[in-house]
Amino acid sequence: MIPADDTTRPRPGTVGPDGPTVDFDRAATTPLRPEARAAMAPFLAGRYGNPSSAHALGRDAMRAVDEAREQLADLLGCAPSELVFTSGGTEADVHAVTGGIPTRADRVVCSAVEHPAVLATVTALGGSTVAVHRDGRIDLDALAAELSSPGKVGLVSVMAANNEIGTLNDLAEVAAVVAEHAPGAVLHTDAVQAAAWLDLRRVATPAALVSVSAHKFGGPRGVGALVVRSGTPLRALLPGGGQELGRRSGTTHVAGIVGMAAALSALDRERDEVVRRVSRLRDRLESELGAVPGVVPTVASSTPRLAGTAHLLIDDVDSEPLLFLLDDAGVAASAASACASGAAAASHVLAAIG
Repeated sequence: MIPADDTTRPRPGTVGPDGPTVDFDRAATTPLRPEARAAMAPFLAGRYGNPSSAHALGRDAMRAVDEAREQLADLLGCAPSELVFTSGGTEADVHAVTGGIPTRADRVVCSAVEHPAVLATVTALGGSTVAVHRDGRIDLDALAAELSSPGKVGLVSVMAANNEIGTLNDLAEVAAVVAEHAPGAVLHTDAVQAAAWLDLRRVATPAALVSVSAHKFGGPRGVGALVVRSGTPLRALLPGGGQELGRRSGTTHVAGIVGMAAALSALDRERDEVVRRVSRLRDRLESELGAVPGVVPTVASSTPRLAGTAHLLIDDVDSEPLLFLLDDAGVAASAASACASGAAAASHVLAAIG
């Protein structure tokens, strides 16, 4: 109960200027970091140039984009020329899957628990899905069998971390299976959820294509990136002015790109400490809630997973009314991916893990 004279916290069921009382839905989005806000401010005011313009205002914008590109490339473990800016994670995923297939006749394969941006695209291309284990990690034996079946595989997409249950895949192991059973196939990883918690310079290097989205790690919405390793062909998804070395047309989102670089740089400096602290809080939350009869963590605590994700199953309780009650109490939580919230269908991730 909030005292009548307490104006510092939002009323139950409402959102104050600083957000809800408790936000347990940071997998859906994150608040803009102050470092990103400060970096973006000049480019939302006087430094509003289009980097494609040759005059001083445009050159100033291009310098800012180039500096942000170099900064992000260092943080993502790639060369600046290997970075393609996008409107977010969905575009990066769709571009990778549709544009990264060596030839259109090749088959595409993904895990059964991918984000809908990947899953729907693979389905539209007539591709196939691979089963996962009970903990959500891809079944490498099933992957090997699928890659060995008739038809040349051109691209394999396996997410670095699941956006609903937080399970991590070992991309080095996945890459080894792909190299053995589908030599020449391109490996893409959706690292949108992973980027806030894992150092992609270490975990994502086996992938030729890597998708990230700024708003998942304290950057602005509407901007993301696709890492395209040197030598990996990528057909343009959007025709037009030929920006991003002809790989992605459209006026460059200068403020967004600068904000994304500032956010990831700030996060990188504190990631290790944050992961340790949040892991302890997650474990405590799961332990205390797990002591309640009928409440069971979806995946075992020993499963490699993101520090910031806790997923619980509650016997004989429908998630929708529970979430309404939490919302009325000032707690933001979710029972599914933000992209699926409000959809009638059950979680495809939970269906895949049984």
